[in-house]
Amino acid sequence: MIHYSSYEHKCFSYKDTAYKKLDIERIKEYIDMKIAILGYGVVGSGAYEVAQTAHNIEVKRVLYKRPIDELGDIVTTDYEDILKDEEIELVAECIGGLHPAYEYVSAALKSGKHVVTPNKNLVAAYWDELHDLAREHGAEFRYTASAGGGIPWLFNLKRQSRSDDILSISGIVNGTCNYILDTMHNEPVDFAEILAKAQELGYAEKDPTADIGGFDTQRKCVISANLAFGTSISEEDVPVFGIQNITAGDIKYFNEHGYTCKLLMNAGQTDAGAYAYVEPTLVGRGALESSVPANNNLISLTGNHIGTLSFYGQGAGKYPTGTSVIQDVLDIENGWKFSVERDKNDVSVDNSLEAHRYYVRENGSCKITEPLSVTEAHRLASESSDEHFFMAGIRE
Repeated sequence: MIHYSSYEHKCFSYKDTAYKKLDIERIKEYIDMKIAILGYGVVGSGAYEVAQTAHNIEVKRVLYKRPIDELGDIVTTDYEDILKDEEIELVAECIGGLHPAYEYVSAALKSGKHVVTPNKNLVAAYWDELHDLAREHGAEFRYTASAGGGIPWLFNLKRQSRSDDILSISGIVNGTCNYILDTMHNEPVDFAEILAKAQELGYAEKDPTADIGGFDTQRKCVISANLAFGTSISEEDVPVFGIQNITAGDIKYFNEHGYTCKLLMNAGQTDAGAYAYVEPTLVGRGALESSVPANNNLISLTGNHIGTLSFYGQGAGKYPTGTSVIQDVLDIENGWKFSVERDKNDVSVDNSLEAHRYYVRENGSCKITEPLSVTEAHRLASESSDEHFFMAGIRE
C-alpha cells in the first residue's frame, strides 16, 4: 500500500505543519493507484485500454499466459509477482470462469487488496464467501460489470436500495438471446440459422449453452436479486427455462397475436416471501422490452418510493464491459463504498407466489394455459417427455 510519509520527507521542508499537510493532500491527488489486470482477452484488453485514458490509475502488472509484445515487461505469468507487490492496491480479475479466478480473487482479498471483477460465474457462485473475505480484510469487492456489462445497472440498483425498498427487478440481460429473438421476429429465419449467424458475428460462443439455455441470465438474476433484496440466494434457487427450443412457428403465432418474445430475468419480494426465475416471456407491443433491438439489454427496478427505473444499452463487449471495470476501479480510488453491509435477509425463494398464464407447445400442439405458478410451470417443463417442449410466460 502507498504510504505518504516518504513524500512528506522528500518534498517538504516547511516548519508549518498546516502548510505541510495541505501540500501532502495535493500530492495525493497526482499519485496513481497501481493496479493489476488478470487476463488479457476481450474484457482484460478492453479494461487495459480504457485505463490508459483514466486519471490516477497505473496498470503496473498484467497476468497472462505468454508475453505480450506491446505491453513489454509489465506482463507476468506468475501471480505471486502481483500478490507480493505492496504497491499494487487493486486486482481486476478478467479471466472468467470459476477456476483459477476464485483462487486468485480469494488470495487478493486475503492480502488486503481490493478486487474488481466482471465475472458473473464467480460472483454468483461465491457470493457470501467473497463478501465476507472483503469485510474481514478491509478490502472493497466490486462487480458492477457482472450484470449489464457497460450499463450502470448494479451501481444504481445498489444506490437506490440504500433509501428505498426494491419491490421487483426484471429485464433483458443476455444480448445473444435478444439478438436471436429480435431477428426471428423480424426475418423469416429458424433458430439454428440465426444462432449460427450470431456465432459468426461473435455474439454467441462456440458452445452457446450458457446463453440460449438461460444460465447466463440466471447468474445475473442471482447477483441482481441479492443486491436488491439483501438476500443470499444461489443459482439452485432460480429455475430457468431457455430459448433453445423456440421455432419459427412459435414466433409466427406471437406476431399474429401481438406479442414479442424476450428472455427475461424476474425477481421480487412481498410480505409473503421472494421469487426469482428466468424464462421466455411474451410482452405486448407497447412494452419497453418489446422494442429492444439486436444484442442490447434493458433492465428495470421498481422501488416503493421511486417507482420504475429502466436502464438501456450494450450489456457486453470489449469496451462497454472494460469501461465498467475501470469505473469500479475509479470509484474505489475515490473512496466510494459499494460493499454489501446490511444484515442478510434470510427470506427463502418461493416461486409459487408468482403466477401467470403460459404459452405451451408440447407434442406438436400449442395452447394458452390458465394462470399457473412459476413452480408448477417449470415442473411441467422438467417432467415433459417431449424433447422439443417450449413454454413462455405471458405478461398481462
